[in-house]
Amino acid sequence: MDFDYKGFTDTHAHLSFIDEAQVSAELLPPALAAGGFGFILDIGTDGGDLSPRIAKLSACPNVRFAVGVWPYKEQICRIEENARILERELDAAPAGLVVAIGECGYDLRENPGAPAEETAFLEMQISLAQKRGLPVIIHSREAAERTIETLRHFPGVRGIIHCFSYTREEARIFLDMGWHISFAGNLTFKNAQGIREACAFVPDERLLLETDCPFLAPVPWRGKTCHPAMIAETYKQAAALRGKSVEDIKTLISQNAAALFGLPSNFRD
Repeated sequence: MDFDYKGFTDTHAHLSFIDEAQVSAELLPPALAAGGFGFILDIGTDGGDLSPRIAKLSACPNVRFAVGVWPYKEQICRIEENARILERELDAAPAGLVVAIGECGYDLRENPGAPAEETAFLEMQISLAQKRGLPVIIHSREAAERTIETLRHFPGVRGIIHCFSYTREEARIFLDMGWHISFAGNLTFKNAQGIREACAFVPDERLLLETDCPFLAPVPWRGKTCHPAMIAETYKQAAALRGKSVEDIKTLISQNAAALFGLPSNFRD
């Protein structure tokens, strides 16, 4: 398969997971970086995973990192321990490499009872972002109301509702609260009309795109291992929905990511 990957931006990727999958070497992060792929944000899911990720991706000048803990059942009750780990990771990271906290949030499919610990666990990470002056990457699955309720307690914090899976109405609420909305490969799925309507609705300055790779490969690769080069199909869908060219969307997403994450104008020089 031929992939056009020059100039794309991927604001949510799990690059170490791709490295463990059966993906051709020329589609792994070092080769993509050498071939002109734009900014990629590598996402944290566990306390203590930052240093190995930085080491693994040291040859990728286009990669920056988020540090956070996903709402695993076995982690949400370990708030103080994870807070200490995340603080240590941030203190030890080379300057400029960590540009966000996350991903963190709610997953009512994983934790259907929505225990109070899940809220406290998310609030701990949002507070850390507030303390460090960093944006937050929010995971929200089947939990729009809980997410909105929690974020309203932190009016000064901004970030991304990643892999958006709700409707235009939820998008409007998040936008009114000052958040960016990011769309993944599910934007191309047959049953995703509500998500597509939301993508068409989000204003230019708040739109972001991602792969969430190795998950959620877009059509025509749905069900396959996703990697950053596949984001071209998501860009094509977003461009069609918004009446723009793919090149216009590349420029827009690059500018939005640079502004949100505080990237220098000469990031790729």
